[in-house]
Parts: sequence; C-alpha cells; structure tokens
Amino acid sequence: MVSITIDGQTLEVEAGSTVLQAARRLGIDIPTFCYLKRLPPLASCRMCLVEIEGQRRLQPSCATAVTEGMVVRANTPLIEETRSSMLDMLLANHPLDCPICDKGGECELQNMVMAYGPRESRFRDDKRVFHSEDIRLSPVVIMNVNRCIQCQRCVRMCEEVVGAVALGTVEKGMDTAVTGFEGSLAGCDQCGNCIEVCPVGALMSFPYRYKARPWDLTETDTVCLHCGTGCQLTVGTRKGEFMRVRSKWDEGVNRETLCVRGRFGLDFVASRDRIKRPMIRRDGALVLVSWDEAGDYLRRRLSAVEDKAAGGLASPRLPNEVLYQFQKLMRTVFRTNSIDCSSRWSTPFDTLGPLLAAFHSRAPLDDVIDNDCVLVVGGNVTEENPVTEYLLRDGMRRRQTGLLMLSARPSRLDADARVVVRVLPGGEAAGLAAVVAGLVAAVGQALPGEVLAGFDATSGRPAAETGIDGPGRLAAALGEGRSVTVLVSVDLLRSPEAHATLQQINNLLQVLRLLGKGLAMQFLFDRANQMGAWDMGVLPAALPGLRAVTDDVARTTLARNWGAEIPSEPGANLDAMLELCVGGRMGALYVVGTDPVIAYPDRDFVTRALGAADLLIVQDAFLTDTAGLAEVVLPAAGYGEETGTFTNNEGRTQTVRKFREPAFEARSNLAIFDFVAALRNQALRPSTPGEIFDEIARLVPAYQGLTQHALGADGAFTKAVPTPPVARFFAPPPVPAAGDRLMLITGNCLFHNGYLSERSDILNTVANDPYVAMSVQDTEQLGLSDGDLVIVRSARGELTAQLKVDRRFPQGLVFVPENYRALRLNGLMRRGEYPCPVEVQKVHATLEVDRTSRIWRGV
Repeated sequence: MVSITIDGQTLEVEAGSTVLQAARRLGIDIPTFCYLKRLPPLASCRMCLVEIEGQRRLQPSCATAVTEGMVVRANTPLIEETRSSMLDMLLANHPLDCPICDKGGECELQNMVMAYGPRESRFRDDKRVFHSEDIRLSPVVIMNVNRCIQCQRCVRMCEEVVGAVALGTVEKGMDTAVTGFEGSLAGCDQCGNCIEVCPVGALMSFPYRYKARPWDLTETDTVCLHCGTGCQLTVGTRKGEFMRVRSKWDEGVNRETLCVRGRFGLDFVASRDRIKRPMIRRDGALVLVSWDEAGDYLRRRLSAVEDKAAGGLASPRLPNEVLYQFQKLMRTVFRTNSIDCSSRWSTPFDTLGPLLAAFHSRAPLDDVIDNDCVLVVGGNVTEENPVTEYLLRDGMRRRQTGLLMLSARPSRLDADARVVVRVLPGGEAAGLAAVVAGLVAAVGQALPGEVLAGFDATSGRPAAETGIDGPGRLAAALGEGRSVTVLVSVDLLRSPEAHATLQQINNLLQVLRLLGKGLAMQFLFDRANQMGAWDMGVLPAALPGLRAVTDDVARTTLARNWGAEIPSEPGANLDAMLELCVGGRMGALYVVGTDPVIAYPDRDFVTRALGAADLLIVQDAFLTDTAGLAEVVLPAAGYGEETGTFTNNEGRTQTVRKFREPAFEARSNLAIFDFVAALRNQALRPSTPGEIFDEIARLVPAYQGLTQHALGADGAFTKAVPTPPVARFFAPPPVPAAGDRLMLITGNCLFHNGYLSERSDILNTVANDPYVAMSVQDTEQLGLSDGDLVIVRSARGELTAQLKVDRRFPQGLVFVPENYRALRLNGLMRRGEYPCPVEVQKVHATLEVDRTSRIWRGV
C-alpha cells in the first residue's frame, strides 16, 4: 500500500493505483472525457490534469501512478484555467446544434461546460466541417463526425472490449476523424456500445433518433432476457410506448456494455403478433372468446381428461416466481411430476444435480474468471453470451488469464486463447477424458492411491490414443495453473453423449481439486433464467432446490407448506411426454411461454405428438406455431409486463421490472395459474410475486435469507449448497469418426436466439439472412462459393439458404442457426440423433424471392 494526499486528505491505496482512482475514493471530483474505467488510460483529453508537488507541469491523473508520499492538488486556479481552455478548444469546432442533437440533456460536454467551461469563447474562426450530412454507418449506428471530440472511447471500446475492430481513425491532429472501414460498419457486431460510451452526439442510435428527449422518458431498470449472462439495462418508455434501451455506468455484471440483442432487441414487446384474447378450437379453427367462455370450456375439458396423464412445459425465460408457481400447479393441482423447462434437450438430472451441488460457484463472473486458467467447454461464447465474451477478453488483458477452449464450433475468442482443442460434436466427453488422462499421467503421484487405482482400472487410456489433437497441451496448461475456472455451454446437452460429457467434467474438476487447485464452475446458459428454472424445480426428477423427487424429507416439507400431496415418483421429461401423447395416454399438456414446434429437434414428431394430445393448452404472449395447434390458447403478459426475478449464470438473483401494461386482454402468468387452479376447485397460495418470492426464500435452500429489498441494484447471490462429490472414472465413449458425410449442427447466432428475437423489427434489419456456414475445404471440394444458394438435405427434409464460407470452421461440419422460423431447421432432424448427417448442393433451379420472410427458396 502507498500513501497519497489529495487536497489535504490522505489515503492509502494499492500500489499501481492512479491518482484519479485515489481521488474518486476520496469523493474528489476530477472531470474526464477519454477515461473509461475498463479501458487502458489514453490521457488525450487533458481534462483530468492535476498539480503534483515536485513536478513542474500538470499531470494527467488518469495515467499517473501513485507513489509513496505523493501530494496532489486537484482544484487550483491554474487547473481551473486549464480546464476552461481545454473546453474552449473543444467548442471551437463543435457544432452548436444542441436543440436537435439526440444527446441533448445527457451530453457530457454540455455538463462539463456548465461546470468548468468559459463564459465566452476566444475563438472567432469558422468551425471545421467534415460532412454536411450525418453518415449512416450501419442500420443502427449513425454518425455526426463534426461533433466528435476525439476521446477515442468508441474505438477503444470496439477493439479492446468487444473485439470487433469495426471503428478506427483517419488523418491526424485537428483533422482526425473516427469512421468505419470505407465509411461503414460491415464487420460490426451492431452492439451499440460505441453509442453508449460516446460522451457527445457523435454516434447515435438510428432507431431512437428524433423519437424522444431524456426528460420525456420514464426509465425502468431491469434485466435482459436474451441470454443467461444477466445484463442490467434501462428501458425508456414514453406514455407506455417502448423507445430505447441503455446501460448504466459500472452497474451489474455487464457494467456499461450490452450486446446487439440486449440494446436493440427488446422492441419485440410491441410485436404485431400478440395474442389479443383467449381462443378455443371450434370446428378445427381457433376462435376468439372471452375469459369466462374460455374458463367454462376449459373446465369441461379438464374434467373429461383427468383420468389420463398430465404434463407441463415452461420457458426458462419466465421469472422465478412464475416457474415456481407453475411446478407447484402441476404437482398439486394436476398431480404430476411430468414437468420440463427446455424444448431443445432433456436435462440428465442424475449427473447434472451432483455436478451443480459440488462445483457450481454462485459468485460474480468477474471474480470467477480471475483464476489463472479459464477452460470453456462447448458452444460459441461470442454468439451465445456476447457480454461474457467481453468479460473474458477483459480478464485476459488485465490479469493475463490463460484462456483454454474445447469445442466443436469456432468463436472469436479462439484468436485470444492459449490452447484451442477442436473436437467433433459429441466428442467433448472423449476429449475431456483425454485431458483427465493427461493430468493423471503428468501428476499422478500427487493423487491418492485409490483414485489412481480406480482411474487406471477403467479409463487410463493415454491421450495419444484418442485421436484428438491438443488434450495434452490443455492438460499441461491446467496443471500449471494454481486456480482453474470451467465454463460449460449448455449446447453440450443437445448431444446423446450429454450424460457422459457432464460426468467427464465432474471427473476433471475432482482431479483438479485433488491436485489442490482453486476451482470454480459455471454454466453458460443461452436463456435468461435457465439456472432459475432448475432451482425452482421445473424438472421431472427434481423438486425446488434441485432436491430429488424421491427425497422423502424434501417432499414432505414442501407438501406440508403447500397443503397438498406431491407424487413420489419422478415424472416424464418432454421427450417422454411426447411419447405419451403419441400413444394416446396424455390427457392435458400445458405449454407456457415456449414453442416446441420450432425448437424441438424433430418437427414432424413433435407436431404429430402435440396433435395427438387430448387437450393442449398454450399460455403465451405471441401466436406461436405451437399455439396454432392448441385447443385452448390463453393470452399471457410478456416480458416487461410483469415483475419477478431472474437467476443468471452466476447464481445472481435480480429483479425483472414491469415497464408497460399487458397488451389487449392478456393477464399475468400468475393470474392465469390462479384461473386454471380455480377451474379444478383449488387455490394456489400465495399468489403475488412478492409473497411467492418470500416462500422461495424460505423453502429453497440456495435462496434462504434473500429478501426483495436486499436484491438492490446489482441483485444478490444465492448460496451454494455443497454436497460430497462422487467420481466415476469410466472408459470414455469412443471418439466420433469424421466419416465421409457432412454433419449438421445448430445453435444461436449473434443476432437471434429464439422466437422472441425474431419478432424484433430492429434485429431483423441487422441480422444476416438465414445462412449455411461451411469450411473452405468442404466448399472447394463441392465446387461451392461464398454467397451461393445451397440446399441442405437430410433423410427427413431439406432447406435452402445462402452459403457463408467460414475460414475458421472445421472440416466436415455444416452450421445452420436454429433461430429462423421460416427455415424449419428442426424438420431436418431426428430426435436422439445429433449431429445430423446431411448433403449440401448448389441450387440451379429458378428462384423465387420471398420478400416477406427474407428467405431464398428453390422452386
């Protein structure tokens, strides 16, 4: 620690701290333009100059490290004169168009001039003008170069945090201008973080331009629903109409950053595809009815099917309170444990539960990635959890964290990683087993004898025999680090080898623990409340708190509090529920906020199954493909229309706030559950969000002690409930062979992740058209070129889209994003088979352009 005195106040700070950081800890205001906490100092704006005793010139406080005994003066006549002069120079060429500038009312230059600026300018020359009109850099970013004050925040944010390198500077001195490549942002993520950090109105949001002023807006702090990172954002509305999204400085896991989906993808709340009133099926068609009519009809139909099985499926984008109440409704009113929360994969709870209990770190991601090594297993962080990618890049730059990657899909982080191991889809288990084998071979003497004996007897196959390149280097990197974080993509759960993969992750973590490594593990969910859905017990084999349904003590405790018995046998997951439907044994299937017809990996089967259910009830805000098959459709409040909480990837519980009223005749999800329970002559108590949260905090161990008041601005962390880990070192599954056929994989793309984002008009203006990504080698072999229209054909069906040649993509794989409804990608797949063998060929037929869906189709 070193001691510094600023304006007569003395403080001890860590060595390496800057004068600016020390001043802010003392509450001393030093103005800045170019400084940003998460960026390296630039010291170009000269607004933060201070006097340091013993130095002849003023020094930039943002770039001056504290030394022992340093004495600083931050407010003197000389400093005030210097600040005024700097502002005068900025205003010399700055256009005085504040009345029409979108930044008016929240402009840092305006605020700074009011606080420190000259009363009258000494400059009389004509103002410099770069362009007479604003430049549209992208569909969402528009620029007025004349307003730029050259703080370089946008350029540095784009390069050092986002990693896109879409902005740069041209010319020098007073002629310096920020711009994109050839005046556009073609290679940009369209995240808008450059807009957020711009202190003036140089970079602006085109969708928000000229729509409102800050003082016209009602702003609501809430949490993004587009992935599980849990970014905090502020939604601005005017008279109930959605206007914009912005982020706040240094708040939440995301601090001041958002991705394109978070900043520009919330306009889906105003989609024209809303369900306006309840509907029931008459003569084969859905017809609008009143809530009373829907209730009378549903009461009769529920009575008619009560002797058969029942099941429920809920979206992991719903708040904790809704999910908790849903599983309570299904268990106590419908008397079933057949509940699930994902329509894309089934959760292997027998493996997942112990892994979460033993290793999941419910702690800030920023702390978790502070470890020496971070191993990312599966998925594509860039496109599934973009802000998590920003934090990982930040960790590598600031703390020299060693990033290690093991996955089938390439990502932008590969370029920054120390070791990249590329495996075939489904080969993650074998790759991890090879890493464990490498660790044991390298440092086996440090492990207990019983572990070595168990390992050698069952899976001591050397890494070289796996046929996978790289596990040895990855094991060596893990062995060198004192602390290790493992980030696991839920994309792994798509594979039939999911159980084995999770077990091998468990084995890896246990070996690392036995070697004395500091450990952390978190999942990278691509749905906002997947962690919360698991915690709330929206699983066929798990009660709230991830306690097994067969746990008599846990079941009895809940039953006593709920005033109703809970079935003791595990229920059916979604796949098994659909089998019950096909077999004519499913009475009522209740689907809330999700669309399995689009997401389930076998469109023909799920369509046939849902059509065979005696009674399909769909509760949603939007008219989905699944709702189109329902017998009863109940209009529910959407995102932003009800309050609650999300639990993000870290285990942080945050408040999701209401910023608009439910559209048309929609009711809150909780009110609809009460409505349905009443039809069965039962009542759910409690039934308000606050009371339900209190019950969760009382009955779910990880949430015990939490209060809504304690959540605060940044939320509050749930608690890990550790259990003794169990290792099973078994022979890994065989390494998938590349084979001669191309294999189709899917996942999120940067601009879309699910049926909600596809209802965003703004995202649809920036998103790529549906595409097929392949490697250079495969496209050359097939005689294909970038931009060709191709047919992807499987044994089940085919689709047509534009080819995108990806130089980083591994040979033998074909990637198609899962989020384009018009493609019907899941129509090519068969359940239980992933990846899916396909053929790809160029379209030579006459083409018709569907301008509405923006999908190319061969005819």
